[in-house]
Amino acid sequence: MTTTFPRSRRWLAAVCAASLLAGSAPLHAQNNLPALGDAATEDFGVATERHVGEQIMREIRRDPEYLDDPLLLEYVQGVWSPLVGESRREGHITPDIDSRFAWEAFLVRDRSVNAFALPGGYVGVHLGLIAITASRDELASVLAHELSHITQRHIARGIANSKRQSILGLAALLIGIIAASRSNSASAANAAIAGSQAGMIQGQLNFSRDMEREADRIGFQLLAGAGFAPSGMAAMFEKLDQAARLNDSGSYPYLRSHPLTVERIGEARARLGTLPARPAPGPNGASYEHALAQGRARVLMDTRVDALRRWQALDLARTDLTAPQKLADAYSVALASVLLRETERADAALSRVRSLMADSGRPEARAARWVAMLQAQALLARGDAEGAATALKPLAADTSRPVQLMHADVALGGAGGEAALRHSAEELQTRVAVQASDATAWATLGRLWARLGQPLRALRAEGESVYVLGDLRGAIDRLRAGQRAARPGNPSDFIEVSVIDARLRDIQAQLRALMAEQQEQQQQR
Repeated sequence: MTTTFPRSRRWLAAVCAASLLAGSAPLHAQNNLPALGDAATEDFGVATERHVGEQIMREIRRDPEYLDDPLLLEYVQGVWSPLVGESRREGHITPDIDSRFAWEAFLVRDRSVNAFALPGGYVGVHLGLIAITASRDELASVLAHELSHITQRHIARGIANSKRQSILGLAALLIGIIAASRSNSASAANAAIAGSQAGMIQGQLNFSRDMEREADRIGFQLLAGAGFAPSGMAAMFEKLDQAARLNDSGSYPYLRSHPLTVERIGEARARLGTLPARPAPGPNGASYEHALAQGRARVLMDTRVDALRRWQALDLARTDLTAPQKLADAYSVALASVLLRETERADAALSRVRSLMADSGRPEARAARWVAMLQAQALLARGDAEGAATALKPLAADTSRPVQLMHADVALGGAGGEAALRHSAEELQTRVAVQASDATAWATLGRLWARLGQPLRALRAEGESVYVLGDLRGAIDRLRAGQRAARPGNPSDFIEVSVIDARLRDIQAQLRALMAEQQEQQQQR
């Protein structure tokens, strides 16, 4: 197999990072996790795996193709979380990794059909994968497969088998590949790989076939146990296999890194016969919400004007589509028109979306929320913040992350005055107190506090946002600016400065430790 760099080289580097960790020597299938003290734990323990994963994610979060679209991310997490919960119930997530790994799914703005597992419990999902799936179950089948790579410690087992370089040297190699790929230079990225271990590259973009079969088997169990239709795995395999036969242009890296054979597809079909009979799903099930997620993903995966024009052309409605497919098309047209600032076309497409929802007979509440959010986004894009606030009124009791962030944007747009700004600031302050790793919430909170005349809180929020994105120096700069902005003798400033001082010391200590580690890595080269 030839390793190729697709349009998005920086994200292939992330896949390379995971696969380089996997090692190239053949591995034998194992049914159980490595026990404490075995080779996998000795060579690449839980703490080390999480640490390397954090290093990789620090680079990924700073990349423009790392996408935090609140609606899409919430949808993917809604598929991911039941699988993680089922893995816990089945004992695949053991106590030693449960609290140490991140168990985080994230989005990649890329048209290719791909998903990949990284060390430490991270799974990247390309928007192209969401765009090609016809159902929630098909998407869940891919996530279950990738989750099984993590829970079965395939990365650690690969390291234990290859033993080709030190852990610190390996981490340096991974970061080097990602850093080279960030330059958008194919030659730089290729040089980084070739210079590391040229003989190891061939075949490195796939786990061993034994590990793939293990991930298929356990992933299938998770899929069924978490309440998804297990037929989704075979359907997804068949769809990808057919797509690859029709277009073998390198646009389907999931196929290249996860070889799909007739045997594997047959095994997925055969496993269906081992399950007890289950009631058939309703006529729509969760299909309408998935159709909207599919429509949103395919527009956001490429927001260049020519690509948006192609999605707009879908308003020439075809008659050979199912109701969910028509809904996905109409939503794509509406979102593309919003991004192109074409008001009349966006309104016409949104009207069609609402008509299709009404024709369904029983519109799903969650699907209706997507429509309300897009309506608010469209109104906000044309400067009508008050209209956007009105569009969000049906969601007044919804305290989810996407709705809170949209309310904040509407308040920043001028709707509701200072009361709305303060309400949104208090909501997001509560959110980040629990979810301190939410960079988008921190950044939005910074804008809210700045508008409310609270410069110290704004600078601290800005600092926390860039800290989450991996920019420690940027965070230090923002926090120091907060120290300088403090007014001597002001009681409220004293409290804020105390918080800023504590965070500054903590982040400075982290930066010193990181620099010491990098120096150690350089000495080992």
